[in-house]
Amino acid sequence: MTLPNTPQIELTDYSAVRSALVDRKEIALLDVREEDPHAQCHPLFAANFPLSRVEADAYALLPRRDVWIVTLDEGDVPLEQSDAMVAAQRLAKLGYKHVAVFQGGVRAWREASGELFRDVNVPSKSFGELVESRNHTPSLSAQEVQALINDQADVVIVDARRFDEYNTMSIPTAISCPGAELVLRIAELAPRPETRVIVNCAGRTRSIIGTQSLVNAGIPNQVAALRNGTIGWTLAGQKLDRGQTRKFSDVSASTIDSAASRARKVADRAGVKRSTLTELDTWRMQVGRTTYFFDTRTPEEFAEGHLPGFRSTPGGQLVQETEMVAPVRGARIVLADSDGVRANMTASWLAQMAWDVCVVDGLERGHYSERGEWVAPLPTFPSVKRIPADELALRQQGGTVVVLDLGKHAQYVKGHIPGARYVLRSQFKKALSAIPPATQYVLTCADGVQSSFAAAEIAHILGADVSVLKGGTKAWAAAGCTLEQGATHLLSDPIDRYKRPYEGTDHAQAAMQAYLDWEFGLVEQLGRDGTHHFSVLQSA
Repeated sequence: MTLPNTPQIELTDYSAVRSALVDRKEIALLDVREEDPHAQCHPLFAANFPLSRVEADAYALLPRRDVWIVTLDEGDVPLEQSDAMVAAQRLAKLGYKHVAVFQGGVRAWREASGELFRDVNVPSKSFGELVESRNHTPSLSAQEVQALINDQADVVIVDARRFDEYNTMSIPTAISCPGAELVLRIAELAPRPETRVIVNCAGRTRSIIGTQSLVNAGIPNQVAALRNGTIGWTLAGQKLDRGQTRKFSDVSASTIDSAASRARKVADRAGVKRSTLTELDTWRMQVGRTTYFFDTRTPEEFAEGHLPGFRSTPGGQLVQETEMVAPVRGARIVLADSDGVRANMTASWLAQMAWDVCVVDGLERGHYSERGEWVAPLPTFPSVKRIPADELALRQQGGTVVVLDLGKHAQYVKGHIPGARYVLRSQFKKALSAIPPATQYVLTCADGVQSSFAAAEIAHILGADVSVLKGGTKAWAAAGCTLEQGATHLLSDPIDRYKRPYEGTDHAQAAMQAYLDWEFGLVEQLGRDGTHHFSVLQSA
């Protein structure tokens, strides 16, 4: 059915969405709440797609305009006024032809006895727990690993997270080697077969997947995960290092060839498909099928040269955060690298997670013809009044302008325009009474994209003159203007970011233990949900 006066927007329910997931049809189930409420409870394959960022993210994350999209929110307000309806209408205006609203939101999902999950990246985390339960992935306790370090044993500890996470806190002696790099580089990080290899992350998932990657690839070393990662280390009362910079280095051609052979065998066992450059052009134009194109190498390698139309998504994080870059469940994923290792190992995991995944074969140096960082595709920018940084600085001196920062809270805290008020676009009406009166309002965000798409809406709500800072806060800083730091002038609660229980260094032990207990229960939740189609490759 459709809602009156909104002919493009359908209404749907639990039965229809669950059937699509069970039947492995393409569906983008989008939770349009901010990340923190999303993390409190959501369906397994509901991807977080905040209302604040619909225009900025849609074309990158939803490449096919006729895919079935279902928007979901809390379900606590009348449907016509709901965030899910607003998001659906914005998507329809962007050209999406098959958009529906999940009637009743998360509350209706619960009332239909649908399983609800906490936290973020739940498909990957639950899959990791399933892998460990099926393969009995080897692990060592924090105390056992500390004893190896104390005894100066022949052991190499590799941290499978992003480098910035490793740099924040790490296990003593550990080397940063993000997950997709492990099979490629372990032979030179631990050249002696007698050397024991320990893989860690913050909690459990990337430790399990990294360890099992090395086991599946058949490396000669004895391998184990650090049980419960840095959380387990902290709960054991052991000291973490801060600010470490140890990283993997380049590897030899013979090492690449050996690792590529191992990776290809694992991918073949997992049922990974093969594709050619010729097929890619066909898939880009295909009607009725969504295809994502990802480069699994490091961002630095990607910037030096990559295949046209591919996005930089380092393989370890892609396995960990799949729904963040590929929210269309049932889509095709195409992976590329330059060595035959990282794409194949990443693909082996995605195939086990029930993705239709292909690796591009037959690539040569000349095929990597695009350079620079990936640039997200965007809709045509609306016509808005823009103000350059130097002019804004002059107007601020006159005291007649109020700056509203619509960007991410984390970016705002790191540095924002002095006196700027932080407010979430999705929470703007709630913050209206706290916004100071002014003769002019200027909107900003990190790069000016999000604020540009919000300008007309906010001008209507304020009933006032609204401009957008040209180039956003980055342009302000580039012009040499001062930035203010800290969580000052908050007009919205910072619910755009869910703070993970394992982040930082100031979390209570009870919270960390609760997080581990939650992870231990994910396999049981998967069984109750029944929509995942995961199939774990057994250790050889």
